[in-house]
Amino acid sequence: MTRHRILAVDDDPSIRRALRRGLRLGGFDVKTADSGRQALDLVDETEIDAIVLDVSMPGLSGIETCGRLRARGAEVPVLMLSAMDEVADRVAGLAAGADDYVVKPFDLDELVLRLRALLRRAGRATGETAGETVRVGPLTVDPAARRVVVDGREVELTRREFDLLEVFARNAGLVLSRPVLLERVWGYDFEVTGNAVDTFVGYLRRKLEAAGEPRMVHTVRGVGFVLRDVRG
Repeated sequence: MTRHRILAVDDDPSIRRALRRGLRLGGFDVKTADSGRQALDLVDETEIDAIVLDVSMPGLSGIETCGRLRARGAEVPVLMLSAMDEVADRVAGLAAGADDYVVKPFDLDELVLRLRALLRRAGRATGETAGETVRVGPLTVDPAARRVVVDGREVELTRREFDLLEVFARNAGLVLSRPVLLERVWGYDFEVTGNAVDTFVGYLRRKLEAAGEPRMVHTVRGVGFVLRDVRG
């Protein structure tokens, strides 16, 4: 069986060594980079299955690096590492397109488990178990093509935004709580529960309504969110 290739990015040599050793023991092939710019170059040159990316690096920060990857259209799973355990920092990492966030000092066994979870979810998202197209009023969600159309207008979404919208579309008319959305989209009990979901719902709304379309994703105060067919 082919081993997944992980790119570990950190400006601290001791952390890079620890990541290389621990991830190899976890069954991964590992490449390392000491800066965001080197990481971007390696992603262009080499097939990478997931990235472990430090937030605080000189020059190009981890958040900026992740943002540039997503701007290029790269959907490789990104797990952020940070010495800061602040909600705002975690939300900033997610907003840049990260898929997970681990605070230093971290447990290597937990890191390996989280990477495996991200890789499983990424495999499903790229078509291993892609489902049929979902239509809700003017909205069409095509999981196989990772394509979203609203009233004939194609909507560009990040991988995480797409995953969230697909869950809403497949459960149209049902109110979904934040913990349910976290479990279905992120795959585990994520630490920034309210902020993460609310932030990504906000991104979805802005993109779905960018051409003046009526709101489809509604807040149900005290409960969660629901996607409704605007055409009744």
